[in-house]
Amino acid sequence: MMRLNRLAVGAFAFCLLAILNCGGYRYGIGDQAFYIPAILQHLDPSLFPRDRLLLHAQDGFMLYDDAMAAAVRVSGCSLPTLFLGAYLGGLVLLFGGIVLLGRSWYRSWWAVAALALVLTLRHRIVQTGVNTLEGSLHPRMLAFALGIWALAIFVRGGGLWALALALAAGALHPTTALWFALWIGVGLIVSEPRLRRPLLALGLIGAGAAVWVIWKGPLRGHLVTMDPQWVSVLTAKDYVFPSDWGPSFWLVNLGYLAVVLAAYWYRRSQGEQFPREAGVVCGAAALVAVFLAAWPLAAARVAFVVQLQASRVFWMLDLLATVYIVWLAVAATRSGLAGGTVRRGVVVAIAIVAAARGGYVMRAERPDASVVRVGLPEDAWADVMAWTARTPASTHVLVDPGHAWKYGSSVRVAGQRDVYLEEVKDVSIAMYSRDVAVRVSQRIQDLGDFARITPEKARSLAIHYDLDYLISDRRMALPIVYRNSRFWVYALAGDDSTGR
Repeated sequence: MMRLNRLAVGAFAFCLLAILNCGGYRYGIGDQAFYIPAILQHLDPSLFPRDRLLLHAQDGFMLYDDAMAAAVRVSGCSLPTLFLGAYLGGLVLLFGGIVLLGRSWYRSWWAVAALALVLTLRHRIVQTGVNTLEGSLHPRMLAFALGIWALAIFVRGGGLWALALALAAGALHPTTALWFALWIGVGLIVSEPRLRRPLLALGLIGAGAAVWVIWKGPLRGHLVTMDPQWVSVLTAKDYVFPSDWGPSFWLVNLGYLAVVLAAYWYRRSQGEQFPREAGVVCGAAALVAVFLAAWPLAAARVAFVVQLQASRVFWMLDLLATVYIVWLAVAATRSGLAGGTVRRGVVVAIAIVAAARGGYVMRAERPDASVVRVGLPEDAWADVMAWTARTPASTHVLVDPGHAWKYGSSVRVAGQRDVYLEEVKDVSIAMYSRDVAVRVSQRIQDLGDFARITPEKARSLAIHYDLDYLISDRRMALPIVYRNSRFWVYALAGDDSTGR
């Protein structure tokens, strides 16, 4: 019972420090600009009649949005409440996986505590578009937590169950699950001679199925070379193409494997390795090998390989390197590197750093943010979005393409209506579909500089794209249908005396 109480306290501390280091939990931000509308569309099929092409370009690859929509129907919870519960549950799941992995790797609970504390220090994996923690619910984080559980089960002697769990995470985020499954699959081949033939046969079957899926199946059409127009839309995403990967990318990310190999060699020299450790290391090396094999294909702009984003394998390498560094700092007792007093001092120091960094992020970087924000903030943008949500489901809105990051949430999330362009997420989704890329490129070109838009230009766009309203933070010579302290809503579709 005492151990359970300590684990409960540890889970609370982990969740709190993780949230603080993310700048607080917030609903409706970041990649939720896609995930929330995808869920809303499942709940109400009348929503987003014009943006359906864009949303389906990505949601067809996962079951997350279907599952969340079903959870809303069954539970009766609001989406913000459900997201918060899933986010906190995901952090607890992540903590449990870290503890299980740490207890499998280390002999000391102090080392386990150090690992959990270090992993609250949110950071970005260089030029991959991935953060180790997120301040909002993201299926990638849920899949990663399941992947850590699968890795821990493998380390503790589990076989096909570990692999099955990693594959099951694909329902949440396919590529994250794929990398964990590859890692564990190679680990099993190295560690379990009796499973080599079945796993190799399974791998060949899986490879054959993948070829069919890409060549003739649901992903047909993705094995093409991205043309210049498609590529031009993605230029702002500096982590997508190898030509954008600078020296820091190669130094840091390949440095992970160097740390892993050096630490593993040292553990072997000290007789500290466990039976399946070689399999873990070989699996990590296989991830790097897959990345290197994919590199020239990504450089050649092969669409499927670009969409796979193989550089994100370094998220897994970051985890493994951290596990080894913590062992060197806290748990390498036989080498004399960490005595009992030093071990406890290191853990306390890490805890202080994690708490201080979390406090700094909240006070200096996000001074107006709350630790947990369940819904959207009550401000002028939320007010105009509430008005937008009361318009017909077919409403089409023109607003600053950078509105999601400027005002805190996208029109699709806060107003639940189609929007002409949301530059951050629309460009991201364009990676998965040339049709979407062409749509985004054309709209960027047709709009030009939104800050200089004139009433004549707005009306011209309204005719071409069937737009109903323009939302702006400046006064214009257009019919006003709604306004608040910051924003004006202008009618673009003829006379709108109803003020709908």
